[in-house]
Amino acid sequence: MVTTDSFFGGAPEVHASAPGRVNLLGEHTDYNDGFMLPVATPQRTTVAMSRSGDGNFIFYSSTLDANVTFAPEGSAPSGFGSYIEGCIRLVEAEGVQVPPLRVWVSTDVPVGSGLSSSAALEVATLRALRELLGFELDDVKLARLAQRAEIEYARVNCGIMDQMASSLADESNMLFIDARSLEHRLAPLPEGVEIIVIDSGIARKLAGSKYNERRAECEEASRKLGVKALRDVKDPESVEALPEPLRRRARHVVQENLRVLEAAAGVPAERFGELMNASHFSLRDDYEVSIPELDELCELLRAQEGVVGARLTGAGFGGACVALCKTGLAERAAAAALDEYNRNGREGRILIPVPTERKENNESV
Repeated sequence: MVTTDSFFGGAPEVHASAPGRVNLLGEHTDYNDGFMLPVATPQRTTVAMSRSGDGNFIFYSSTLDANVTFAPEGSAPSGFGSYIEGCIRLVEAEGVQVPPLRVWVSTDVPVGSGLSSSAALEVATLRALRELLGFELDDVKLARLAQRAEIEYARVNCGIMDQMASSLADESNMLFIDARSLEHRLAPLPEGVEIIVIDSGIARKLAGSKYNERRAECEEASRKLGVKALRDVKDPESVEALPEPLRRRARHVVQENLRVLEAAAGVPAERFGELMNASHFSLRDDYEVSIPELDELCELLRAQEGVVGARLTGAGFGGACVALCKTGLAERAAAAALDEYNRNGREGRILIPVPTERKENNESV
């Protein structure tokens, strides 16, 4: 494994980091100009950066133990390097001169679990560039550039939620986001709760293709309803006149926006849990992005003492589930649900609360 000292030949010029995110409510609403309630994860991506001495861009991922090298007029191959290059090229497009760089990346945001490791990498890279080169870049514009980097260079047609959350959220509060205006504010979690996140161990193999399909279906539903985006539907009953599957797709988005708005206004923990459960059932039945493993994991979480609600989080077709649990009971509830889930040879794992041994490992790095 390459250390920062060996990679840079000493200490790097700057360090920056950014968190992953877990979305509590507001799934598949961002590309419909809707509303979301993510929160930052304890897991983070760290980027160390210095000017390169040999005229080339050189990126190294300690997580993948992989190198990328290319000339200033060249480009990075697909993979982690394309996200970093995208950030660099978009900063250049803003009129900032970016010299050849050495970039070292490390992360404990799990890849493929729906906690947005890509947004954490983009935001951490842009933060490092901002610090190294000393240019002005506010946190909302930073999120916009990060989103563009993913769309234009990693070729993932994503919404803005992940990058906004990584750039602006913290672990103690939800971040309410309006995807159209990018209005945002921190909102407190319901009183007396902790968050549980469990990775199902099922990679999100269909998430990309189905994401694009769902996005196209929502755009078609909007056209048929005569609105710019599904967030503009005033009467929730109007979607019932749409043909299938557009009716169910639109119903999920419209009802999900209402759930977010209710939760963001402040509700007790039990009501928040009911909204999370309703969100999962809608994602399962109307949006059809769940899988049996996620359904089972949510049911196991709901059966635990102290858990008030659970749902899949992220695009679906694998990844993780999130639950709200009464304070002091989260570790036991997560362990019990995971033990039952893994009895059939599955390889789920607890991501939040961070297990003690992982905390100790991170502190020793």
